[in-house]
Amino acid sequence: MIKWTKQLNAAFGASFIWLICLIYFTQGFRSFVWTAISYQLKDNLKLSPSASQFVFSVAFFPWSIKPLYGILSDCFPIKGRKRIPYLVLATVLSLVPWLILGLSSTLRGSTWHLTIFLTMQNLGSAMADVVIDAMIAEAVRYDRASFAGDLQSISWSSMALGGICGSLLGGYALSNLQIDVIFLLFSVLPCIQLLSCYFVDENTANVKFLSEDSIRHPLTNGSALDEDEDIPFNKNKKSHSTTTRRKKGKTKGKTRSINTRKSASFEKRDSLSFKWFHSLKNAIYDLCRAFRQPMILRPMSWFLLAHVAVPNLSTVIFYYQTEVLKLEASFLGTARVVGWLGLMLGTFVYNRHLKYMTLRKILMCAHIGLAISNLLEIVIVSRKNIAFGVSDRIVVLFGSALADGINQFKFMPFLILSGQLCPPGIEGTLFALFMSINNLGATLGSFVGAGLASILNIDSGSFDNLLLGIIIHTLCNFIPVAFLFLIPKEATGLSA
Repeated sequence: MIKWTKQLNAAFGASFIWLICLIYFTQGFRSFVWTAISYQLKDNLKLSPSASQFVFSVAFFPWSIKPLYGILSDCFPIKGRKRIPYLVLATVLSLVPWLILGLSSTLRGSTWHLTIFLTMQNLGSAMADVVIDAMIAEAVRYDRASFAGDLQSISWSSMALGGICGSLLGGYALSNLQIDVIFLLFSVLPCIQLLSCYFVDENTANVKFLSEDSIRHPLTNGSALDEDEDIPFNKNKKSHSTTTRRKKGKTKGKTRSINTRKSASFEKRDSLSFKWFHSLKNAIYDLCRAFRQPMILRPMSWFLLAHVAVPNLSTVIFYYQTEVLKLEASFLGTARVVGWLGLMLGTFVYNRHLKYMTLRKILMCAHIGLAISNLLEIVIVSRKNIAFGVSDRIVVLFGSALADGINQFKFMPFLILSGQLCPPGIEGTLFALFMSINNLGATLGSFVGAGLASILNIDSGSFDNLLLGIIIHTLCNFIPVAFLFLIPKEATGLSA
């Protein structure tokens, strides 16, 4: 372990490894503060389940446009650097909202202000996620490609550790601290991240301009000389008139040289703007051309459909667990920890036993498994578990682990297909687009869930139709199964 760590530090530098671990740990640790947001919307702002889910859907929308951040950092370097300036900007965007919400009770108590600041915070977090992924991709090119798996392992491990710590400490913090203190405590991590950015070196991009920039203007190539200097004359005796003419000539030459340099500067600026526009146009064109291919469009359409067709009722379930089942914040944090462990177990089982199966079969089993896991929610809402002497806590813990583990079985094929379908040259941007499609589908699924809760009149203190909503959610899990023909037939976890 120590030898492996030394090898990574020697290859990439300790500051870069630290930055990767910190950013992904922060991404996982977000559960610490977002649990508090859930209670803020429910208890302090008195929002209905559908309204709370609408706020979450809007706030997480920046994760659905991740390719824009990748294109921005790729095509518009700041002072020759593509990554660190954008990472600093992203960190500031993710830091400032928590400070403002922690210090201002007025803004924290307004639904619209809270939504705006949460959206801004997610914008910063999503941009930081894209930038650090791009930095990892650039770092493992060529002679360090053998370390690609090691960096990914560090990333996932750091995120899982952050998720476990955030879930455990989040429940404890809600029971013992004020919500403003929780916001301010979480802002410590972005502060450390901002400071860490200054210790990471980034190779300055050597921006090469077009031919007119590389050709030096003849008048700027040395000092401008007057014609009289080329005329043979008495070098020892120079007339006053000749000296005057030369001084005037040199002054005019200097003026012409200054004007020429200004002109060259404007031309260089115009050329840089043209280069940026050209790079942006090419990136968008390559992206659209790749995405129009049926082998890419069809499976990505399925993953989008798989989210949209299944309404997300997680916020409604959260309200039911806290108001009807009377589950404490500390217990719900523990349930999320069990969910993280289920996610890691699902990853292990997939890599050990399921990667040789076809992706169609894996995805079909995953959706059938999700429908079965929903039966646990039906049991607990109908109170059948009490009749058999099974406590609510056991059902919630087991259901959380089971659902997160099965969801990982569904997410792994998505990651595999995304990596296999990316054509050379635009891997990073297209992979970010695939992730955005997945996030956009989750956001739309939340909107559909909020709409379903509103139609069924499921509200705080009124859960009479929640059982019907869960039954509808369960049946909807079979809709994507009917469209599995969109997934490549022979694709497995090893080859597409």
